[in-house]
Amino acid sequence: MNPADVAQGVVAPVNAAGFSFIELFMQASLVVKIVMTGLGLASIWSWAIIFEKLLAFRRARVESDKFEQMFWSGQSLDELYANLSRGRTITMAALFVAAMREWKRSVEGNIRALGGIQLRVEKVMDVTISREMERLDRRLLFLATVGSTAPFVGLFGTVWGIMTSFQSIAVSKNTSLAVVAPGIAEALFATALGLMAAIPAVVFYNKFSADSSAISQRLYAFSDEFAAIVSRQIDVRT
Repeated sequence: MNPADVAQGVVAPVNAAGFSFIELFMQASLVVKIVMTGLGLASIWSWAIIFEKLLAFRRARVESDKFEQMFWSGQSLDELYANLSRGRTITMAALFVAAMREWKRSVEGNIRALGGIQLRVEKVMDVTISREMERLDRRLLFLATVGSTAPFVGLFGTVWGIMTSFQSIAVSKNTSLAVVAPGIAEALFATALGLMAAIPAVVFYNKFSADSSAISQRLYAFSDEFAAIVSRQIDVRT
């Protein structure tokens, strides 16, 4: 809202229609419009990431549960590797396929190099875990950034709207509600948008961080178990 417009009597009377979301946006100053647009886009993108990560973490848990059932069912590891290596694998299955691939390459390539097989298999599993966790954690930083900065961006819009209100009072020399209310409404609307963007981002960032930690622990636990299996196989061959 331009203070000069207030002085010319352009400000409309205060009514319910003038305080709809669209009206608040349209009558806001350019700076407040930029703040509102940025917060709106950040909120939309945050929700897109949230839905994508909900599906990704759910799939990771389901696939890990499915793989563990197959792995501990007594099925031959060579047969399980042959079945899984034909398709695309994620999380625990990807870890197993990478470890088995390195095992087969080492054993088939040079039987005298058994002493270094376990170290190579462990390195491959560490790299695979890092790659899988990087894939799952991708774009979570955006949620953290929105959660920490959106309230302050909204507060900036609030301060600017209040400044506009005081400028309107100074220009029009009128302290009536019709002069003050629009600027204050813009300010409060900017604050509300900031909270609307920040609260879901913080809540789901914390949830996804906990999910990521749980999956990472499962992967490292399986890595240790598989390393023990490899160690036993090496002892048998030597």
